[in-house]
Amino acid sequence: MHRRDVLMGGAAVGLLGLAAVEPAGAQTSPASLLPVEVDIRPEIPANELHVIPDSFMLYWTLPGARAIRYMVGVGRPGLYESGEFYVGAKKEWPSWTPTKSMIERNPAYKEWEDGMPGGPDNPLGARALYLFEPGRGDTYLRIHGTNAPSTIGSAVSNGCARLVNDQAIDLYNRVPLRSRVVLHPKMV
Repeated sequence: MHRRDVLMGGAAVGLLGLAAVEPAGAQTSPASLLPVEVDIRPEIPANELHVIPDSFMLYWTLPGARAIRYMVGVGRPGLYESGEFYVGAKKEWPSWTPTKSMIERNPAYKEWEDGMPGGPDNPLGARALYLFEPGRGDTYLRIHGTNAPSTIGSAVSNGCARLVNDQAIDLYNRVPLRSRVVLHPKMV
């Protein structure tokens, strides 16, 4: 175990009272992106998503004070938006249309201002959960797959949380519409 793993895991333990329980035969490499089932505080309801940005972890809460922990990439500094949301839409192989502010930050995105069709080269990857707020509707925040798995464990996106595609598919299949999503504030 490396010092970074201990420090990053500390944020999740503090906010959610989480403790990892490694399954038998699991890889212990810190580079492993495999989901892990963990214990959580008993008062945290099942069927919620919690993103802990400082430790690059997303939790899908289960009954019995358990959760599945996925490693994610998050929004880069100044673009991560904490708060409470709900899953307002779900899409398989979603299309991607950069926002005006994304095009301003990266003029190369202008090529896709009318949208990029879904598929393996699309930055939203294989699946996407669209985050909504009451009264606001679509926030343009997503929990999605990625065609750039090397970005997992870093803060590089335009505000969304990203998983490797096979795990995005797994999460997509587990999470129903209207599920509560908490994007916890950055602590660092």
